[in-house]
Amino acid sequence: MASDRTELITRAEAWLAEDPDPETRTELAGLLADGDTDELAARFAGTLQFGTAGLRGELGAGPMRMNRSVVIRAAAGLAAYLKAKGEGSGLVVIGYDARHKSADFARDTAAVMVGAGLRAALLPRPLPTPVLAFAIRHLGAVAGVEVTASHNPPRDNGYKVYLGDGSQIVPPADGEIAAEITAVRSLADVPRPESGWETLDDEVLRAYLARTDAVLTPGSPRDLQVVYTPMHGVGRDTLVAAFARAGFPAPTVVAEQAEPDPDFPTVAFPNPEEPGAMDLAFATAQSVGPDIVIANDPDADRCAVAVPAPGTQDGWRMLRGDEVGALLAAHLVSKQASGTFATTIVSSSLMSRIAAASSLPYEETLTGFKWLARVDGLRYAFEEALGYCVDPEGVRDKDGITAALLIAELAAELKHAGRTLSDLLDDLALEFGLHATDQLSVRVEDLSLIAAAMQRLRETPPTTLAGLTVTSAEDLTKGTDSLPPTDGLRYYLAGSPEAGIEAARIVVRPSGTEPKLKCYLEVVVPVADASALPAARDKATATLAAVKRDLSVAAGI
Repeated sequence: MASDRTELITRAEAWLAEDPDPETRTELAGLLADGDTDELAARFAGTLQFGTAGLRGELGAGPMRMNRSVVIRAAAGLAAYLKAKGEGSGLVVIGYDARHKSADFARDTAAVMVGAGLRAALLPRPLPTPVLAFAIRHLGAVAGVEVTASHNPPRDNGYKVYLGDGSQIVPPADGEIAAEITAVRSLADVPRPESGWETLDDEVLRAYLARTDAVLTPGSPRDLQVVYTPMHGVGRDTLVAAFARAGFPAPTVVAEQAEPDPDFPTVAFPNPEEPGAMDLAFATAQSVGPDIVIANDPDADRCAVAVPAPGTQDGWRMLRGDEVGALLAAHLVSKQASGTFATTIVSSSLMSRIAAASSLPYEETLTGFKWLARVDGLRYAFEEALGYCVDPEGVRDKDGITAALLIAELAAELKHAGRTLSDLLDDLALEFGLHATDQLSVRVEDLSLIAAAMQRLRETPPTTLAGLTVTSAEDLTKGTDSLPPTDGLRYYLAGSPEAGIEAARIVVRPSGTEPKLKCYLEVVVPVADASALPAARDKATATLAAVKRDLSVAAGI
């Protein structure tokens, strides 16, 4: 035990000796002075793993935290990878959000790229992630980096990597970059000049905004009142500018959440999906009386939508990402869009029916836009976690700004016809069946609990859930004819005419960015006519609740 403690102290002191950040140096020196071996052990238990999500973790000193030392190594690994691929003189464009340390991490990345012989360009200030994704293709860069932790808690930050096609990395690139990061032995081996990179002006932002107009139909209705929250993030100025260019009335911005603030003081989690995150937006809506409410997450690559719900406590209902995804799909079909419609295996299957009805190609991928962006002939993609790609030629990633524009156009067209988004959802349920989705999400402190739950489900898969027979149990670690291997389980459940259920589906997987086990549930309920919709929704709600209960027992969570 004494030798383990000595080794831990030695590793921490070595890290401290080369840490370039006075803040984390002070933090780590304090832990050493206090002899806090438990905390030191947590910080030095390994290294943050670089994968298809890049890096993401809690800010702090040590290799298991996000800090300048970790970022410099990551940037050096990326630079070495690009040079090995023959891109050693190419341009790397770097964006960042308004979180703690984001600007520092972005500048460090630019310095490392220049020191390695590449060219580097920083976006002019904190801007939405989709602006960075756009800039890669617009500037002909060989790679891009976005410093963001998206909708994670305030204490987190992250590092997202794109290649020259403008889409996020996938295997084997992630593993090859990780190997180059591991090969970095000392920060002294990483040249970091004080200058040599370019700080871009607003030309890239202007080009992005000019591109946003392309998602709308010229002359379509624009009379729509919107309440908008950027959730203390970086979306406000870009979204307001995009709405102004398009001719929409200026959105009413939620005042308490309008300014970028890395502490996110009004929300427990800066994610529109989290309970309570939309409370201030709904309070603003109650006083303003808009047609819809729109929210971006802090880096504005996601878009949330709420619709009036008379008789409820808030008077508003958050649409699920699956519902917004189906609405946008139906809208694009009505605009005679052509090309492949795509979503992920954890999202609603409703879009498959919408696409089939219009003879459009349809594909399903693993979770994440790193996969969706690579679908051949892609025209539109969405995932249930509020992500939508409505202009893949401009941004090959989810984009909360253009998605907001397109849902606003749809709502304005419906308003012009005396209808609402809720009315269109009813139409889709009548035509294709009510596709109701929900999620069982369990956040843990001990990651071994997630592994244990997955093992339990693999060893003893459920045979029935909510009284419905499990007809297929797939272990996705083996891959399928159309999907590469991933840590996940997929169950298909038989329908029950007696119970009024057409079919059901469940996907269980560990989150790739948070300490969560996520279970994605869908039930399909046939609907005979409009009068049957309330009963169908009640049936779906009850069935989803029963599936949650039974799945929790089966997984031991």
